[in-house]
Amino acid sequence: MGTVTLGVSIAVPEPHGSLLQRCRLGFGDAAAAGIFTHVTLLPPTEVDAASRAVIDEHLAGIAAGARPFRMRLCGTDTFRPLSPVVYLRVVEGGPACGRLQERIRERGGPLARELQFPYHPHVTVAHGVAEGAMDIAQAELADYEAAWTVSGFSLYEQGPGGIWAPRREFRFAPYPRQRSPLPRQWAPEAA
Repeated sequence: MGTVTLGVSIAVPEPHGSLLQRCRLGFGDAAAAGIFTHVTLLPPTEVDAASRAVIDEHLAGIAAGARPFRMRLCGTDTFRPLSPVVYLRVVEGGPACGRLQERIRERGGPLARELQFPYHPHVTVAHGVAEGAMDIAQAELADYEAAWTVSGFSLYEQGPGGIWAPRREFRFAPYPRQRSPLPRQWAPEAA
């Protein structure tokens, strides 16, 4: 049956996702045309195509045990000179992303793998472009901010030409409803 390349990520919602994708294309990052704006939880990972059902079950279990959380992006940074990337910083929601990605890649699981670099949640806005374009990306988005509630993550598959397509969304369990405490009844003491 062969192999497929999968990734798991949190999509950046609209209008931010499209805006940031257009910015990334404008900085000369042609790969952005085939990549949704996202925070990576599992980088591109080659797996046996026959393992999809097991992977879906694994991811569904993780999502069922997670709760919605707040994500906030604020300002830019870079991985240069180690890696040619300029990104938006995740200033709220990073620890929750860290826990999710650890569970997704857990040892013995269907997506177990080591990372090339320590996990650092971020939104890429320029990758592998000329140094001048990287500098422009870092400066132009330095004041960018966005915030939203993350309610799940998605499984993506890389197709021909490096184009990523969503395959399945995994929603988090909703917060349990808060019960209003019943008013205490007052009873006069017996005389």
